Amino acid sequence: MAEIDTIVAILVATMRAGTPLLFAALGELITEKAGVLNLGIEGMMLVGAVAGFIAMVLTGSPLIGVLAAMAAGMAMSGLFGFLTLTLMANQVATGLALTIFGVGLSAFVGLGYIGNPIQGLPGLAIPVLGDIPVLGSLLFNHDPLVYVSLVLLAAVTWFLYRSRAGLILRAVGESHEAAHAIGYSVLKIRYLAVLFGGATSGIAGAYLSLVYTPQWAENMTAGRGWIALALVVFATWRPARVLLGAYLFGGITIMGLHVQAAGFAISSHLVATLPYLATVLVLVLISRDATRIKLNAPAALGKPFHSSG
Repeated sequence: MAEIDTIVAILVATMRAGTPLLFAALGELITEKAGVLNLGIEGMMLVGAVAGFIAMVLTGSPLIGVLAAMAAGMAMSGLFGFLTLTLMANQVATGLALTIFGVGLSAFVGLGYIGNPIQGLPGLAIPVLGDIPVLGSLLFNHDPLVYVSLVLLAAVTWFLYRSRAGLILRAVGESHEAAHAIGYSVLKIRYLAVLFGGATSGIAGAYLSLVYTPQWAENMTAGRGWIALALVVFATWRPARVLLGAYLFGGITIMGLHVQAAGFAISSHLVATLPYLATVLVLVLISRDATRIKLNAPAALGKPFHSSG
């Protein structure tokens, strides 16, 4: 029984560790499906994390904290959209600049809140179902944002493959010229996709500062934004595979900690690098099948749209 409890605890921790990656990667998936490459996820997550934390400290409301994080992420992504979609700046360079800006801005804004712990977002135990042995703890005793991330996954999947709006979004990502020719507003669609990506990155940041480690610390995302970017490629732009990848990388993080706790003499620095080493390894393996990536990647990804009128 103890072994089962340990396994369940590892799986629950894996879901928690993978949740911020799932939020951020789903937002980037929608953004890239519209043909826009935003490398600024790390910066948006950090700004969302500090905004959510400050709002939570000032109001005591987790909901207001999450909403503030969403607004902060959308503000950052809106800036990215203005520079890349309206002014047609280079998307790669602008995304990198957004990350650098987000790192500095979050550190400055959160300077007075470092090391200030708060009461994290409480768990949401579902009556009756939460009392089921093993499955109850595994599936029905999480914090609300874990359930929101799974609902978002289902919504994104339905939107992309079952709705007319999702079909239009994918059409813009495949050929913005053709979409524009038949009367769709490419810039409007891309702006909405970029803002959605900013909102989910903000929530991902808020999850870290309000739930996962309920406090603010500089650079607390620790590269998770880059892992979320890699997940989109790992998933070949398919939502269900994003879930698999998020939990895979979350599981690697948790397993490293459990290996240390079991008494194995492994450096904490080495354990901290495991998710990133796994990211590199997966991308190397995926990149060997360039044809598959080319077939699944949006054809207009990263290409600026020049409206003729």
